Amino acid sequence: MPVEMTILAWSIVLLLIHIFAAGQAKTKQYGSRWNMGARDENLPPLSLVAGRLVRAQSNFLETLPIAIVALIGVVVAGRASEWTALGGWIWLGARIVYLPLYGFGVPKVRTLVWLVSLAGLGMALWPLLRV
Repeated sequence: MPVEMTILAWSIVLLLIHIFAAGQAKTKQYGSRWNMGARDENLPPLSLVAGRLVRAQSNFLETLPIAIVALIGVVVAGRASEWTALGGWIWLGARIVYLPLYGFGVPKVRTLVWLVSLAGLGMALWPLLRV
C-alpha cells in the first residue's frame, strides 16, 4: 500500500481526535443533556478553550480535502514519490502539533506550524501541477 494512503488513514484518526476534543469541551460547558438533545436551544458563547478547539477542527477540515486530493491524486496518477510521502508526513505532523497549540492559545508558533503544514501540502500536490 502506498505510504500516502497510510498518511490519509492517520489523518482520519486525527479528524476523530478533533471531533472528540471539540465535542468533549462543548459537552463540558453545555452538559450531556445538550449533547444528547436536538441542540435547538440558544446557548451562550463557547468558553475560550472550547471555542479554540472548535476553530482548530474547522481549520483542519479546510485543509483535509486538499490533502485527500493531493495524496490520492499522486497515487492514482502514478506520481507518488519519497517527496510526496515526505510532504504528506510533514502536513500530518504539523497538523498534530497544531491542535494543542491552538487549544492552549499559542498564537505565533501556531501560525508557523500551520505554514509548515501548507508547505507539506505543497510538496504532496506539486507533482499533480506539473505538466
